Amino acid sequence: MSNPFDALGGMGGLLAGFQQQIQNAQQQAQEAEFEGKAGGGLVTAVCNGKMEVLSLSISDEAYEDKEMLEDLVIAAVNDGFRQAQANLSAQLSKITEGLPIPPGLLGM
Repeated sequence: MSNPFDALGGMGGLLAGFQQQIQNAQQQAQEAEFEGKAGGGLVTAVCNGKMEVLSLSISDEAYEDKEMLEDLVIAAVNDGFRQAQANLSAQLSKITEGLPIPPGLLGM
Protein backbone atom coordinates (compact mmCIF):
# COMPACT_ATOMS: atom_id res chain seq x y z
CA MET A 1 0.00 0.00 0.00
CA SER A 2 1.43 3.38 -0.94
CA ASN A 3 1.87 6.22 1.48
CA PRO A 4 -1.00 8.74 1.07
CA PHE A 5 1.52 11.54 1.60
CA ASP A 6 3.43 10.52 -1.57
CA ALA A 7 0.81 12.24 -3.71
CA LEU A 8 1.93 15.53 -2.18
CA GLY A 9 5.43 15.23 -3.58
CA GLY A 10 8.18 16.52 -1.28
CA MET A 11 5.64 17.60 1.32
CA GLY A 12 4.76 13.97 2.08
CA GLY A 13 7.83 13.35 4.21
CA LEU A 14 7.38 16.66 5.99
CA LEU A 15 3.76 15.90 6.84
CA ALA A 16 4.59 12.37 8.00
CA GLY A 17 7.31 13.77 10.28
CA PHE A 18 4.90 16.39 11.58
CA GLN A 19 2.31 13.69 12.32
CA GLN A 20 4.93 11.67 14.20
CA GLN A 21 5.87 14.71 16.31
CA ILE A 22 2.22 15.21 17.25
CA GLN A 23 1.83 11.54 18.19
CA ASN A 24 4.99 11.70 20.31
CA ALA A 25 3.74 14.82 22.11
CA GLN A 26 0.38 13.20 22.79
CA GLN A 27 2.05 10.05 24.14
CA GLN A 28 4.31 12.07 26.46
CA ALA A 29 1.35 14.11 27.67
CA GLN A 30 -0.62 10.97 28.46
CA GLU A 31 2.22 9.49 30.50
CA ALA A 32 2.90 12.67 32.48
CA GLU A 33 1.51 13.08 36.01
CA PHE A 34 -0.10 16.21 37.43
CA GLU A 35 -0.88 17.08 41.04
CA GLY A 36 -4.17 18.85 41.55
CA LYS A 37 -4.79 20.49 44.90
CA ALA A 38 -7.79 22.00 46.63
CA GLY A 39 -8.51 23.62 49.96
CA GLY A 40 -4.95 24.75 50.44
CA GLY A 41 -3.73 21.18 50.12
CA LEU A 42 -6.42 19.48 52.19
CA VAL A 43 -7.08 17.29 49.14
CA THR A 44 -4.51 16.29 46.53
CA ALA A 45 -5.28 14.28 43.40
CA VAL A 46 -2.55 12.89 41.16
CA CYS A 47 -3.83 12.56 37.59
CA ASN A 48 -2.27 11.60 34.29
CA GLY A 49 -2.76 12.93 30.79
CA LYS A 50 -5.24 10.14 30.04
CA MET A 51 -7.58 11.88 32.49
CA GLU A 52 -7.24 9.11 35.07
CA VAL A 53 -6.90 9.67 38.82
CA LEU A 54 -3.81 7.78 39.99
CA SER A 55 -4.01 8.63 43.66
CA LEU A 56 -5.99 10.73 46.10
CA SER A 57 -4.78 12.12 49.40
CA ILE A 58 -7.15 13.60 51.97
CA SER A 59 -6.02 15.47 55.07
CA ASP A 60 -7.62 14.43 58.37
CA GLU A 61 -8.97 17.98 58.73
CA ALA A 62 -11.08 17.56 55.60
CA TYR A 63 -13.19 14.79 57.16
CA GLU A 64 -14.92 17.23 59.50
CA ASP A 65 -17.34 18.45 56.80
CA LYS A 66 -18.65 15.85 54.33
CA GLU A 67 -20.05 18.36 51.80
CA MET A 68 -16.85 20.38 51.85
CA LEU A 69 -14.80 17.20 51.38
CA GLU A 70 -16.86 16.19 48.35
CA ASP A 71 -16.35 19.63 46.82
CA LEU A 72 -12.62 19.54 47.53
CA VAL A 73 -12.21 16.13 45.90
CA ILE A 74 -13.97 17.34 42.77
CA ALA A 75 -11.91 20.54 42.72
CA ALA A 76 -8.60 18.70 43.16
CA VAL A 77 -9.39 16.21 40.39
CA ASN A 78 -10.51 18.98 38.05
CA ASP A 79 -7.32 20.93 38.83
CA GLY A 80 -5.22 17.91 37.86
CA PHE A 81 -7.20 17.44 34.65
CA ARG A 82 -6.83 21.14 33.75
CA GLN A 83 -3.08 20.85 34.20
CA ALA A 84 -3.00 17.79 31.94
CA GLN A 85 -4.99 19.58 29.21
CA ALA A 86 -2.81 22.68 29.47
CA ASN A 87 0.31 20.53 29.17
CA LEU A 88 -0.94 18.83 25.99
CA SER A 89 -2.01 22.15 24.48
CA ALA A 90 1.40 23.67 25.23
CA GLN A 91 3.25 20.74 23.67
CA LEU A 92 1.10 20.81 20.52
CA SER A 93 1.41 24.59 20.29
CA LYS A 94 5.21 24.28 20.22
CA ILE A 95 4.98 21.85 17.30
CA THR A 96 2.36 23.79 15.33
CA GLU A 97 3.68 27.29 16.04
CA GLY A 98 3.41 29.42 12.92
CA LEU A 99 1.34 26.91 10.96
CA PRO A 100 -2.12 27.93 9.70
CA ILE A 101 -4.04 25.18 11.50
CA PRO A 102 -7.69 25.90 12.36
CA PRO A 103 -8.46 25.93 16.10
CA GLY A 104 -9.73 22.58 17.37
CA LEU A 105 -8.30 20.56 14.48
CA LEU A 106 -5.78 18.79 16.73
CA GLY A 107 -8.20 18.23 19.59
CA MET A 108 -6.86 21.07 21.73
